Amino acid sequence: MDRGSERDTAPGRGAGDLAAGRIPLAVVVVDRAGLVSHWSSGARRLFGVAREDAVGRPAADLLPVSGTLPDDAPAPDAFTAHDGPGPDLESSLDGYTGYATAGRARLCPPAQASGDERLDVLWWAYPLVGPGPSRLLVLAADATRLRAERGHDDETAERVSPGFARHTELPASAELERRLPDILPNMGPGLSARIVSQVLELGYPVLEFSQFERVPVSPYWGVPRRPGRTRAEAVVPQQRSPAVIPAGAEQDLEYAAVRERLEFLNEVSSRIGSSLDLGETIREVTSAAVPRFADFAGTHLRAAVLAGEGFPDGPPDATTVMFRVWVEHNDEPGRWDDTVPVGEAFAFPEHTPFYQCMVTGEPVLVPRVTDELSERISGEFEKRDLRPLIGGRSLLIVPLKARNVVLGFMVLMRRPDRPQFDDMDRTTGAELAARAGLVLDNARMYTYQENVADTLQDSMLPRITPRMAGCDVATRYLPGTRLGRIGGDWFDTIKLPGSRTALVVGDVMGHGLNSAAMMGQLRTAVQTMAAMETPPAQLLRNLDDLARRLGDTYLATCLYAVYDPIRGDLTLANAGHIPPVLVRAEDGGSELLELPTGAPIGVGGVPFEAVRVPVRPGDRLVLCTDGLVEVRGSDIGEGLAALCESAAHPAASMDDACDTIIRALNTRGGRKDDVALLMARLNGIPDDHVAEWRLDPDPREVARARRLVRERLLDWGLPQAVETAELLVSEVVTNAVRHAASDRIGLRIVRTDALLFEVTDDEPALPAMLNAGPYDDAGRGLRVVSRLAREWGASATGHRKTVWFEQALGASG
Repeated sequence: MDRGSERDTAPGRGAGDLAAGRIPLAVVVVDRAGLVSHWSSGARRLFGVAREDAVGRPAADLLPVSGTLPDDAPAPDAFTAHDGPGPDLESSLDGYTGYATAGRARLCPPAQASGDERLDVLWWAYPLVGPGPSRLLVLAADATRLRAERGHDDETAERVSPGFARHTELPASAELERRLPDILPNMGPGLSARIVSQVLELGYPVLEFSQFERVPVSPYWGVPRRPGRTRAEAVVPQQRSPAVIPAGAEQDLEYAAVRERLEFLNEVSSRIGSSLDLGETIREVTSAAVPRFADFAGTHLRAAVLAGEGFPDGPPDATTVMFRVWVEHNDEPGRWDDTVPVGEAFAFPEHTPFYQCMVTGEPVLVPRVTDELSERISGEFEKRDLRPLIGGRSLLIVPLKARNVVLGFMVLMRRPDRPQFDDMDRTTGAELAARAGLVLDNARMYTYQENVADTLQDSMLPRITPRMAGCDVATRYLPGTRLGRIGGDWFDTIKLPGSRTALVVGDVMGHGLNSAAMMGQLRTAVQTMAAMETPPAQLLRNLDDLARRLGDTYLATCLYAVYDPIRGDLTLANAGHIPPVLVRAEDGGSELLELPTGAPIGVGGVPFEAVRVPVRPGDRLVLCTDGLVEVRGSDIGEGLAALCESAAHPAASMDDACDTIIRALNTRGGRKDDVALLMARLNGIPDDHVAEWRLDPDPREVARARRLVRERLLDWGLPQAVETAELLVSEVVTNAVRHAASDRIGLRIVRTDALLFEVTDDEPALPAMLNAGPYDDAGRGLRVVSRLAREWGASATGHRKTVWFEQALGASG
């Protein structure tokens, strides 16, 4: 040990036992910049460099970087010609490996750089995980002294592995923690404690050599099962350590290997699934395997999974399209990009191990991709040469499954200088894929449910026409920040007879699918009653009755306004909603309209009142839900004041005006509710764009109606619209004359972006479209209107009805 005794015997051992001797051990800690941060007294004795001269210097300048065995040194069993000498320490010092390494090297110490004397050194390098600055723990021992003092070449002598002699009365952790400050002097308690935890939990080495205390040399993957070896020899770790393990250590090593795999899987489980975002989950799953388990990892998913379209139908086959969704590797940057690009979609050929894994749902292990296999696999893929990438590597393909359905698979590879995948790795990879598959399926289901929610929400929100008769409209909808995002906020614009427009904003209390379903029912009811010209106060009364019939668990607020651009007024009724803002065009001032508040929809027994508000062309009306102005912890009055202020801000367009409001109010912290915003610029309709006449219930008035329409359209410069307009007006006025009960027949034309014709009479019964036969004298009028008009309809109010139709202006209109 560093500062321990160098006794050849230990107290308490019988004379017939081989004593647990101690060999001075160099202990070095390397930081993330590759500089030495700790240099023990053992390192000073072994390498001849003082601590003050070592700390802060590049570790590669002070430590052996060659994995080559000394020419005259006999190789321990772990260094057979099959195994090779092991990886270089240089790769660990440079941070290229994320796993433990070990080796043996002959080097000239820095203190004797000019001499011919070389040291025969055994070394171990163990990555230090965690957030601290230290990255690597390096242990080194004098192999010459080990042979001389411990009889290393004697088959009966002790086998070498880093370990420590525990006192039987002390737990391992307590004993190591007590002695570690002596072993690693000048090291803070934080790093010491972390090293202790890694030694005990990860199988990292402790700092003595002992015949009796058998601790694995390395926690790295796999126990090789090679033909021709005894079971005792088979437990030597694949990571080529300079130590030879006694046969009695087999159970300890197998236990440590299993423990290491469990620790890896637990670590992976804690790292993946931190987000329900499918793309982020894919990156987490792929990155978890590199570099600790593999040097390359590529994740492929079925198209249905990636698109969030629900669970894939049926097992995959040769026609199943797979997307390469992420690639992670520790090769040089860009090496894989052209040949296996992320985002590529294709079906895997049948005669490949990838296809085998995909259709069987079982891992496929190829210990080493031979030249022949590399040639065969590469030949199955058109226009790409995979041989330089896969040749000589160890290959493991594991399925990503959920509920026994293959969602995709992961391709894992190791470079030739790392141990090949074995059966235990197959088990570990399958478990990794099982956990990854579960996490991916959770993300897939969330993505699918989110898509369903978004589709439902989008389907319930109206497609607002930006231009209505006499007004321009702009809207914004922001989903809440709560999980699920679907809510009960809605807005609407509804075309009414007489060039009027209904403006609606509502909010069902609560969130989720039930609130959205309730919102859909209320919105449909509002549209239906609005088309029937139900007055605002009566509409809210009917809506309240409907809500209570649907159930007593839901409440909603609603603001209903009707804009008449010809009369220049608004008629509003409120059911518990926040008041609207009216911005006056004349002076740019804004105000909250004072309306009778009313009770929310669903309360019942509360009257609703309507208020008429005169408006002028250019005024703007702003309606929104409380999610925009209400923030937890703040008074709603502050939000309403901010709404008034931002609504009055000049803007180049309606969209810009909406964005100004959203920016001003949505930046206030704490918003979690949905936001619906509707803004209407009340342009009005000029008097000279409206023409009205009164007709008598006389058949001769039909010709007069045609003449009046022709003259007005010619005055407006719309000759191309005359012929169709005359025909349609003739049909509608004829019906009114035929069925009118008094002399109150009205004809009105309104010119906006189209021509609106309205014929009013005192017969409340709405006209019906009939199936007229070839010899019938009547019944064809409404069919002609339906065929030639852009839109048409009829509505009844009190004892009067109105039949209307729209006609496009035409090219010159």
